[in-house]
Amino acid sequence: MSAMIAVVTGASSGIGEATARRIAAEPGARLVLVARREERLRALAEEIGGATVVALDLTADDAPARVREVVEREHGGRLDLLVNNAGSSWNAPFGEGGWENVRHTMALNFDAQLRLTEALLPLLRASAPSAIVNVASTAGRVGRAGGGAYSASKFAFAGWTDSLHLEEKPHGVHVGLVLPGFVATEGFPQTMLVDRTATRWAVSRPERVAEAILDAGPGGRAERYVPRAYWLAATVRIVAPRLVRRAMQRGADRLIMRG
Repeated sequence: MSAMIAVVTGASSGIGEATARRIAAEPGARLVLVARREERLRALAEEIGGATVVALDLTADDAPARVREVVEREHGGRLDLLVNNAGSSWNAPFGEGGWENVRHTMALNFDAQLRLTEALLPLLRASAPSAIVNVASTAGRVGRAGGGAYSASKFAFAGWTDSLHLEEKPHGVHVGLVLPGFVATEGFPQTMLVDRTATRWAVSRPERVAEAILDAGPGGRAERYVPRAYWLAATVRIVAPRLVRRAMQRGADRLIMRG
């Protein structure tokens, strides 16, 4: 991979932090790190040998313009890679969380990513060949009880990515999609799965997702699941939806019993 200018959102921890480290290892790479926690971003920038830090809330009205202004000022408007990774989850059954939980989740996981992409797309086109990598989730292919708001945001993100991939190819902008499953991070240690031998395989580390993001980057793959075997669940959901819903119902029943 040649030297690149990359914007990584959600870069203060987890997948975004691992991705920033991985890209920084490429010769000549220069990064713009975006997240809310400025202290974490500055520590990461120092660790990787320097990067531009943009501490902001991506849902703020002026966030996309602020990120674009930094890219134009610091890198002359050149942008080779945008990694849309920022996101979060506020789990609740719809009967309790309602529309407000869906609205809150969509604002960060979907709307903010589209608004940032809209602001940076002219720079990506002018820098072509370039790439956008959207980090969705396997929850964007198979929903589960209590995670409807999160799945709604990721289903929407994945669907939009498919369309954007087709639309931007003629402009020289490759659009890739990464769909992680369970990933062990500081906020989501996945202890119950990691502690069991039978389920440990299903949990990935942020570094594996970072490698998948590079695979889906400039000139790369259209789509990557992490772990790779998760593509099977998405396929079965299409060809045998009753079977998948029956399996997922067990988790839903346990959620209802706990409630």
